[in-house]
Amino acid sequence: MIKQKKTGQVIVISAPSGAGKDTVVKELMKNNPDERWVSVSATSRAPREGEQEGVDYYYLSKEEFEKKIEEGYFLEYTNYAGNYYGTPKEYIEKKINKGIDVILIIEIEGAANIKKLIPEAVFIFIMPPSLKELVRRLKKRGTEDNEKILKRFHAAYQEINEVTKYNYVVVNDKLEDAVNKVESILNAEKCRVDRIEEVFLDTKEEEIHELLMEKDFDNAKQLIK
Repeated sequence: MIKQKKTGQVIVISAPSGAGKDTVVKELMKNNPDERWVSVSATSRAPREGEQEGVDYYYLSKEEFEKKIEEGYFLEYTNYAGNYYGTPKEYIEKKINKGIDVILIIEIEGAANIKKLIPEAVFIFIMPPSLKELVRRLKKRGTEDNEKILKRFHAAYQEINEVTKYNYVVVNDKLEDAVNKVESILNAEKCRVDRIEEVFLDTKEEEIHELLMEKDFDNAKQLIK
């Protein structure tokens, strides 16, 4: 009766550093992995312990990143906490056309850029349960000194004020609950009326109703027999 659009959706997920957006997405990808693809961003920051090239980010020097900006390599890019972050254009359109949802894990400014380019995208903001918990998580990483943590805290405070520019907000207190909420959002988005490509008749009852609406009573009677 209903034929949905076969194209995939662009899903933008943002959060303050330390809110756990990467962990949420990793868990999310365990569900329906063939129907989703996480776009790997590029960054000029150094990799953290345990991060892998081409999995977590594409790691570029500042000079390499700026050269790629000039070449038009990025769909969008931004400078956050002194480092560049950008979304490569490559593969995104191909994935969407194949019906695969593309997840972009990007910063606030990058999300704003995407909204201008792809206003129909789904925008989800992952919120920490509290700023106190956010600081605890940043310290637990053990990758940054107090000065950098303070900068990230200040940036997080500003970013949280941008939440109204998103479609949805999910508090990441318990990971499982946060993942379930994001999953529910994505399922609900697929049921949106503007995702319907066509409504068609596929039962006798629907054909009868259509004939009655057209006041074609004779043919309607024939179908009832």
